[in-house]
Amino acid sequence: MSIIKTIDLTKRFKDLIAVDHLNLSINDGEIFGLLGPNGAGKTTAVLMLSTVIKPTHGTAIVGEYDIRKHPDDVRKLIGICFQEPKLLWVSTPWDVLNWHAKVCGLSTRERKRRVKQVLEDVNMWDDRRKKVHGLSGGMKKRVEVAKILIQRPKIAFIDEPTAQIDVVGKHKIWNMIRELRDEGSTIILATNELFEADMLSDRVGIMHKGKMLVCDTPKTLKDSILGGDIIDVQLEKEVNGNAIEELKSFREVVDVVMLKPNDLKIHLNKVEEVVPQIVNLFLKNGFPISSIRMSEPSLDDVFVHYTGLTIEEAEQEITSR
Repeated sequence: MSIIKTIDLTKRFKDLIAVDHLNLSINDGEIFGLLGPNGAGKTTAVLMLSTVIKPTHGTAIVGEYDIRKHPDDVRKLIGICFQEPKLLWVSTPWDVLNWHAKVCGLSTRERKRRVKQVLEDVNMWDDRRKKVHGLSGGMKKRVEVAKILIQRPKIAFIDEPTAQIDVVGKHKIWNMIRELRDEGSTIILATNELFEADMLSDRVGIMHKGKMLVCDTPKTLKDSILGGDIIDVQLEKEVNGNAIEELKSFREVVDVVMLKPNDLKIHLNKVEEVVPQIVNLFLKNGFPISSIRMSEPSLDDVFVHYTGLTIEEAEQEITSR
């Protein structure tokens, strides 16, 4: 069941179309990864869905409310973690989060309990009384993410959740986002970190130049790349042509590259399904295996497949426009 549905959602800034007729359905209770380089339209889409800015054309239904006709009702359902932290310059993390919890309607007792818990979860308890101007970029981002964790909204928009945060901190925040989803929130994750989206998302949509290029589960998108899976096989002796031809006859095998007489690189689809057959083929034909290594495409490969560019090249193309 969809909880968000966009209908030709479009935003134009003078001559720039930031979001171009976006048609998208997001399911209740999923983590939806909105992917693309900086400038692809992700943040603009999030700002329209959260009623921060108005569409130029089209609309969206959030929950059961039209973002144009009932923005106040939409705001009751959502929480937003901005790409750039929105903190009062003179405040401390404790002040910011305590105020946010009060706005969310938490009782005094529950407010104190939840603010303390979340500050500990994001490793900011010891820094709770520091002035915001004394915080690093990563610390400010932790406070911004903490707002969502305190509010626990029905729908959470999280823009670049781990920007400027160290590896250990990233994994902690990923776990907290999963827990938020498991407690019943729908999460829209806007990110240009494709590995992050792969780790978190139930489904992903890839945006480029304001358009939605493709949308599906990470596994389905990776499986859509013809010959994207790779098996590197080293044999104990030289392989003959008959075994190679039999290997090529497998429907899933796209190409076989002989690096050395006993070293093969096999490009194929659905590696997890066909690798037992390949192992049996070599053993049946008397070619013992010294080592076998499997790899599958990443969402970076998916982005290249659908755009012809790496995400870094896409960002450079956007900034040079």
